[in-house]
Amino acid sequence: MSTGDPTRGGEDLLRRLQRAETLARVSRVIHSTLEPRGALRAILGEAIGLMRATSGSICLLNPTTGLLEIEAEVGLPADARAVRLRLGQGITGWVVRTGSVLRVGDVTKDRRYVAVRPGVASEMAIPLRVGGEVRGALNVDSDRVEAFDAGDQVLLEELAVLAAQAIQNSWLYESARQRARLLESLVRVSQRINSTVSLDEALLAITQDARTLIGAKVCSLMMLDETGEWLDLRACHGAGQRYLEKPRLAVSESLLGIVVRRRKPLQVEDVQASGRYQNVAVAREEGLVSLLAVPLLYEGRALGALTVYTAQPHLFPDEEVRTLSAYAELSALALEKARLYDRLMASEEELRQSERLGALGLLAAEVAHEIRNPLTVMKMLHHSLGLEFADGDPRGTDFRIMGEKMDHLNRIVDRVLDFARPSEPVRTQVDVNGLLRDLGFLLRAKLKHAGVELHARLDPALPRITGDPTQLEQAFLNLSLNAVEAMPQGGKLVVSSRPVRSAGRRNPTAVVIRFRDTGEGMSAEQRARLFTSLLGSTKPQGNGLGLAIVRRIVDGHGGVIHTWSQPGRGTAFTVALPVRA
Repeated sequence: MSTGDPTRGGEDLLRRLQRAETLARVSRVIHSTLEPRGALRAILGEAIGLMRATSGSICLLNPTTGLLEIEAEVGLPADARAVRLRLGQGITGWVVRTGSVLRVGDVTKDRRYVAVRPGVASEMAIPLRVGGEVRGALNVDSDRVEAFDAGDQVLLEELAVLAAQAIQNSWLYESARQRARLLESLVRVSQRINSTVSLDEALLAITQDARTLIGAKVCSLMMLDETGEWLDLRACHGAGQRYLEKPRLAVSESLLGIVVRRRKPLQVEDVQASGRYQNVAVAREEGLVSLLAVPLLYEGRALGALTVYTAQPHLFPDEEVRTLSAYAELSALALEKARLYDRLMASEEELRQSERLGALGLLAAEVAHEIRNPLTVMKMLHHSLGLEFADGDPRGTDFRIMGEKMDHLNRIVDRVLDFARPSEPVRTQVDVNGLLRDLGFLLRAKLKHAGVELHARLDPALPRITGDPTQLEQAFLNLSLNAVEAMPQGGKLVVSSRPVRSAGRRNPTAVVIRFRDTGEGMSAEQRARLFTSLLGSTKPQGNGLGLAIVRRIVDGHGGVIHTWSQPGRGTAFTVALPVRA
C-alpha cells in the first residue's frame, strides 16, 4: 500500500512549522507593543516575506467619512497613503463590503481592481473582523501572475486574525487613554471654572477649556434670555467676527433650540450641508464642519447650550459626548454660582446705598438737633424783647418777619427729626449663622483685594432669633468692613457665634457674635468716642457713620455691643442679641 510522496509530506510539515513559528513571532510582537502602526507593519512584513509578495497594506474603515484608508503599508509608493476607497470600490472595497476573501490571479482581468502601485499582477485580500464586524482588509500584492495559492490564503487569514487583535487592543488602549485624558482635563477645567466668581469670567473660562477638552476649532455658549424664547451668544472662543455677529436663535425653530427643549446632546456630521443648520454661510466662511451641542442643565432646567465645532469631518464618540455633557453640567453649576455672586455684589451695593441713606438720616437728625438748641434760645430772646413800633415804622415789619422765619426754621427742624426717626425692625425668625456665612460671598472680592483671610467659627447649635434679617445683615456687614479697613496691610478676620444660657434656663436666651481682627487697634480716646457722635469720627478716613448705624440696629433689637481693642493687637466687636426680643 502506497504511503504517498515522502518529499511532499516533508515540505508540508516544514511549511506548517514555519507558519506556526511565524504566528508565534507575530503574536509576541502584538503583545509587546500598544503602538498599532508598528504591530501592523510587523504583520505585513511577515506576510510579504512568507508569501514572496512584493507589497502589502492594511486598510481600515473611517467611521466618520465611511471611506477606507491605508493604516499601514509595506512596499507602496509614498503617495499611496492618500488613497481613499468607497465600500465596494476596488478589490479591497469589495472584500470589506461583502466580508469575503478574494484571491485574484490576474488583476488586469478583474474590473474591480484599482491600481495603487504600477506593476501589480495578482492580489489577495482578507477581511478584518474587529469586535464581530468587518472594519477593514489585509492585502498582499505580487508582480507575478497567480502568485498566491490556497495555502497562502489560510496563512493570511490567520495573520488577519492576529492583525484584528492588534487593532482591537490598540483601540481599547487608545480609548482608555483618551478617557483618562478627558477625565483629567475635566477635573482640571472644573477646578478652573469653579474658581471664577464673575459671570463674564466664568463664561470665557468655560468656552476656552471646552475647546481644549475636545480639541475643537470653535466653542460657543448660548444662553436663554429672560423670556425663554431666544438663545443669545454669551461667550465664544476660536471663532471669527462673522460668527460673533450672527443673529440670535429662536428656541422653537433652531437646531440648538432642539438641544434646549429636549435637554439631550445632538451632533451633526457636516453643518455646511445640513438643512437644519441656520447659519450655513457663516459655517462655510469660518471653516466649521462637525458640530456637537450639549445642554447646560441645572437642577433639571436648561439654561442654554454648549457647542463645539471641528474643522474636519468628525464623528464624536460616546466618550466625548459623555465628557462634554458632564463638563456642561459643571459649567451650569459654575454659571449659577457666578450669577449668585453677581446678585450678592448687587445686594452689597444696595446695602451700602441703604447705609449711606441711613447715615444721612442720622446726620440730618444730629444737625437738626444741634440747630434746634440755638434756635430755641433765639426765639426766647426774640419774644422777651417785647419791642413795639408805631404803625408805619419799617422796623416793626422786620421784627415780625424775624419771628415768622424762626417759626419756619423750627417747623423744618421738626420735619427733619420726624423723617430721621429710626424705623421699627420687621421681625421674623432669623438664621444668624446663615447671615454670617453669606458675608463670605458678599466680601469675597474685597477680602481678596485687601489680603484679609476670613475664618468662620460658627456654633451649629446656634438657635434662631427674632429680628430683622436685612438690618442685622447690614450691621454685620458694617462690622466686617470696619475690620477690613483696620487692616490695610492684610491680616485675619475671625467671625464666631455661640449661644448663651441664663442661669436656671435650659434653652439659650441669647446669641453672641464676635468680630475679631488683627488690625491696627484703637486708642482709649478712640474707643470712648466710637458710638457717640456722627460729627466726631475718630477714624483717619471715613466719618464714623457705619458704627453709629450698627449701634442703632443692635439697640433696636434689644441687644448690646461691646468693644475690645489695643493698639497694634487688633480690635474685637462683640454683639449680644436676645433670642426673643
